[in-house]
Amino acid sequence: MDRDQDKNDNFTRRAFIVGGLQGIGISILGWRLSWLQLVEGERYTTLAENNRINVRIMPPSRGQIVDRYGVPLATNLQNFQVLITPEQSESIEKTLRDLQSVITIDERDIRQVLKMVNRNPSYVPIEVRDNLAWEDVSKVELSLPHLPGVTVQAGELRSYPYKDATAHIVGYVGRVSDNEKMKDPLLSLPGFQVGKSAIELKYDLNLRGKPGRAEMEVNVHGRPVRQLGAQPPVPGARVALSIDAEFQRFVQQRLSSERSASAVVMDVETGEVYASVSHPAFDPNSFSGGISSMDWEQLRDDPTYPLNNKAINGVYPPGSTFKIVTALAGLESGLINQNWTVTCPGHFDLGKSRFHCWKSGGHGTVNVVSALSHSCDTYFYKLATVLGIDRIADMARRLGFGQKYGFDLPEEKSGLIPDTKWKREVKGEVWHPGETLVSSIGQGAVGSTPLQLATMLSRVVNGGKAVKPWLAAYANEEPLSLNLNADAPALGIKKEHLDIVRRGMESVLEQGGTAFGSRITEENMTMGGKTGTSQVKRISMAERASGVRRQEDLPWHLRHHALFIGYAPTQNPKYACCVVVDHGGGGSAAAAPIAHDIMLEVQKRDPKSRKLEGTG
Repeated sequence: MDRDQDKNDNFTRRAFIVGGLQGIGISILGWRLSWLQLVEGERYTTLAENNRINVRIMPPSRGQIVDRYGVPLATNLQNFQVLITPEQSESIEKTLRDLQSVITIDERDIRQVLKMVNRNPSYVPIEVRDNLAWEDVSKVELSLPHLPGVTVQAGELRSYPYKDATAHIVGYVGRVSDNEKMKDPLLSLPGFQVGKSAIELKYDLNLRGKPGRAEMEVNVHGRPVRQLGAQPPVPGARVALSIDAEFQRFVQQRLSSERSASAVVMDVETGEVYASVSHPAFDPNSFSGGISSMDWEQLRDDPTYPLNNKAINGVYPPGSTFKIVTALAGLESGLINQNWTVTCPGHFDLGKSRFHCWKSGGHGTVNVVSALSHSCDTYFYKLATVLGIDRIADMARRLGFGQKYGFDLPEEKSGLIPDTKWKREVKGEVWHPGETLVSSIGQGAVGSTPLQLATMLSRVVNGGKAVKPWLAAYANEEPLSLNLNADAPALGIKKEHLDIVRRGMESVLEQGGTAFGSRITEENMTMGGKTGTSQVKRISMAERASGVRRQEDLPWHLRHHALFIGYAPTQNPKYACCVVVDHGGGGSAAAAPIAHDIMLEVQKRDPKSRKLEGTG
């Protein structure tokens, strides 16, 4: 009996203990459930939502830039990037160090990422490295489970097949600045690049395209689970230019024999620019991947200014090429005709001042045609005293000087045509007669670009139509500058006066002319033109007396600029060019031979006769 009672007591105690433990367990579970529902409920609701859908912007492919025949000048290569999303990593620096053990990452890149973390929202991915080799991509992909927040993305890298030959026309792309990021969410994408110069900058919005969007189901760590829907991006427009890429390369190679030079070749009727070259240049591919500080400083500090497009923003005294303007101003004024002559003894006296002709022995008696042929300074000094600066300046502006054309390259400069009003308003001084003389031969305050000189010549030889130069033909099917000169207005210059000046320019390449040695002898390809030499260092009377006039005796940066403008063929002009050799000495010796080769090549290629096919 006692034994049975003991068994019952033991069972009761065990039941009580088990029941107590069960009660404690249920209480804990209830407390935990309440905690999760009441305290942590909002957090887990958010996590559940985040575990469902994430909308991602899909970058568009940047549009190609092609030449007139569809040859690519700017295209895209596949580019693998490794990114990190700050909100998905508890320690950005630790993750970067772990990543550094997988692939090579510079300390500079790590510092840049850490700096970007403080600038950007935590949900925006940051580029750690781009242009990864496939081997590096594989290493990162295998290590992703141990690299929270790290992803690999297949992007694009801008590529320029013609490198320095088209650098100043096509331009380059670069990383988005902080100010630019505020304008468009697309610009916040890691590694996204925008146009920084030339066509890439001018038509950036056309080339950029429109972003797409992808709805992804992701887990709480941001890892994609599956794609729910997508709106594909719209690629950027394909921009077709007027240039002939191979001819552009030919001109670039021809100019490379000089330390610094530029050239423009254009259609005298349509304004199409077939080549525009500034030498030396740079490789725009170095900017696509991020140029180093050392390389940037080397380009920036180079005395030949490789980053500048001298063809459109190099402002030079036009020298004797400007005598075409003065001649037309005289003929149009009615104050002279083709028979008006001046006797040149080698100088011209104005009051107590003596202005020298380039030929110390003089040219004898010359008219307007022979004055252009021999480039007689004295003739134009005398003509300038008859005309006055305001008539000369008016003709210069009619022919395209002192203004921007709205050209397709944003770096275009307007140059300067001085007159009495300009000096009074800008300098606060009166105009002096001696300034008219030096301006009449393209010196003094007169400044022009090679593009303006080629345009001036085009207007003279096309019958006096106000043609304007252009580069961009189409963005996909949208015309850009293609019809710019369809209704080019007449300048109101008499044909007989234009013909007189053309005879003068043809005689420049004939026996006795200043560029006879650079004449084109091929039948139906003959060239007319005008030489020019513009002073950089003014020669004093004391230097003249001592005989120190040789350009070779001066430092390179103080030597005269050499210029030549030419058109061909003479019987039916199609093409006009301007060549400027910086500090080249004389136009007939340095610039005219280059123009000979360029104008012969463009006539052989004859891009005017071939349809512009770069519209795709």
